[in-house]
Amino acid sequence: MKNILILVFFATMLSCKKDTESKNEAQAKSIEQYSIEQFMNNEAVSGGSFSPDNSKLLISSNRSGIFNAYTVPTTGGEYTQITASDSISYFAVSYFPNDERMLLSADGNGDEIDHIYMRDTNGEIKDLTPEQGAKSSFYGWSADKNSFYFGSNKRDARYFDVYKMSIADFSSELIYQNNDGLNFSGISNDENYIALVESVNTNDSNLYLFDRSSNEKTKINDNLSANASEDFAVDSSAFYYTTDDGEEFSYLMKYDLASKTKTKIVQKPWDVSGAGFTDKGTYLVVYVNEDGKNAIEVLDSNTLQPITLPNFDNKSITSVSFSKDETWMRLYVGGSNSPSDLYTYNLETKEQHKLTNVLNKEINPDDLVTAKVVRFKSFDGTTIPAIYYLPHQASADNKVPAMVWVHGGPGGQTRQNFSSLIQYMVNHGYAVLAVNNRGSSGYGKTFFKMDDKNHGEKDLQDCVEGKNWLAEQAEINSEKIGIIGGSYGGYMTMAALTYTPEEFDVGVNIYGVTNWMRTLKSIPPYWESFRESLYLELGDPYSADSTRLKRISPLFHTDKVTKPLIVLQGAKDPRVLQVESDEIVAGVRKNGVPVEYVLFEDEGHGFIKKENQIEAYSRILKFLDEHLKKENAPLDGETPKTEIDPKTE
Repeated sequence: MKNILILVFFATMLSCKKDTESKNEAQAKSIEQYSIEQFMNNEAVSGGSFSPDNSKLLISSNRSGIFNAYTVPTTGGEYTQITASDSISYFAVSYFPNDERMLLSADGNGDEIDHIYMRDTNGEIKDLTPEQGAKSSFYGWSADKNSFYFGSNKRDARYFDVYKMSIADFSSELIYQNNDGLNFSGISNDENYIALVESVNTNDSNLYLFDRSSNEKTKINDNLSANASEDFAVDSSAFYYTTDDGEEFSYLMKYDLASKTKTKIVQKPWDVSGAGFTDKGTYLVVYVNEDGKNAIEVLDSNTLQPITLPNFDNKSITSVSFSKDETWMRLYVGGSNSPSDLYTYNLETKEQHKLTNVLNKEINPDDLVTAKVVRFKSFDGTTIPAIYYLPHQASADNKVPAMVWVHGGPGGQTRQNFSSLIQYMVNHGYAVLAVNNRGSSGYGKTFFKMDDKNHGEKDLQDCVEGKNWLAEQAEINSEKIGIIGGSYGGYMTMAALTYTPEEFDVGVNIYGVTNWMRTLKSIPPYWESFRESLYLELGDPYSADSTRLKRISPLFHTDKVTKPLIVLQGAKDPRVLQVESDEIVAGVRKNGVPVEYVLFEDEGHGFIKKENQIEAYSRILKFLDEHLKKENAPLDGETPKTEIDPKTE
């Protein structure tokens, strides 16, 4: 299973002085402001599996309000709806290789217990993995296209075994029993080798090849390093993987299965975050995480020279895949100021077709803001990268409030991708600085490890320094800067309000961890294979580490919170339990501090349904307008007179 999380050389940075001078020269621009309904009327599209005859693509879209599966002609045209759910989101997985049956995936409204479904040619949908409480994931098609591989924890809730399911009668056989937490990460076309990954810590992992004919397991990496399986050669002669052994950034290696020799294939000044062959092996697709932005190369697999891809001017290709006969490519193209549209490209005729127009036609693209990568020095001299959105209407004469945005994780990364919530806030006059604090991925392994066992401390100071950087910008109202984040970012929001209570003026906590001991003890059972790695980074709640975990858990220090807070939570969240938000809200309210609580009964760790996104994002903006933007915002401890929607309270 490929872990393509994310990504050739970064542009030279301007000096701080020159950067500040250029900002001072910025001129305010008059733009139209859009409602949250208009922003959420953008369409989100994902997937893109070619039908056997290459006439259609199977995709997912939320145009109905939740995600359903659709088909769209390869050369463009009207969608055909495949699923018509009004509650549970269905996501497209793949066409069957030789007929028009389809594989789909869905969970229970955000509980992350995914099942694999088949949609037959009569339109009926059948659950192929119906085991109660078991999570199943599609791993790929067999070389003969008569079966597919999938992982399931139905035997042992802690571990995912590997099964092979026949598409003739949908019987399945166990082909690898996972007894020791080595996670499946790929299988050779001859089915002789299975790639397995063992998590050592949150950066490093051991990589093994399991020989099914001899039952022997070979360790591929020689040293402690980050290693990830990428693909096998089509003829099963070689294994390809990424590693950061001896380097700051990951690079692509080839392991010859016969000679056991290793060859470096692709190295960049950033992480090579993923790679894989097309079906016939003609092309090798390489993903690079280039300063928080995807850089994609399609290489001729014999010469390793890149082929020419279509040019989309100031937009980037963020994802590609090929038809099985390699005559067609589907591409997603977008940017920080543009949601990604789906295109197809015929490699023989060189014709390209735009299949979607996902940006709401009521929104003028010129009114949206293109993100800018900036860097600032933190308290100890560490350089911190960040992604900056400055409203068009901001100037030295029209200063705007700002928000520090913190990504999820730990170990995540805010990337130069389109965000409806960020663009909505920026459109309404809020600058956003998305801080990739120490511990973020994408900037080398040394940077990635810098927050181990100091969460809520040095990483929080990076966010405070991000606030200080904002305060120095001519267009920013230095007296009105808040902090926002989801998951780990929500934790950072609460840590900021708790441990640096005078630094930020408001906080937006989106399903954030507030009690590390409970969260680390209640992680889903299927996280068992990397539970120890989490403990190594964050602390073991069953050891003396619990003292520190309690110290950095905002729940136990709510008396320190003095600034207005809004908390948003999904009731079905299996990662950050609802009780985390229930208790932090109750604790902060005891201080007489303005607190709003928005709870969604039908969401998990992330809000999927459009109506819930509209409610969540509009409530966030209303909260910011009330407590950050207005000149007469309530003083600390003064409760505002606002109505709370009872359905979300």
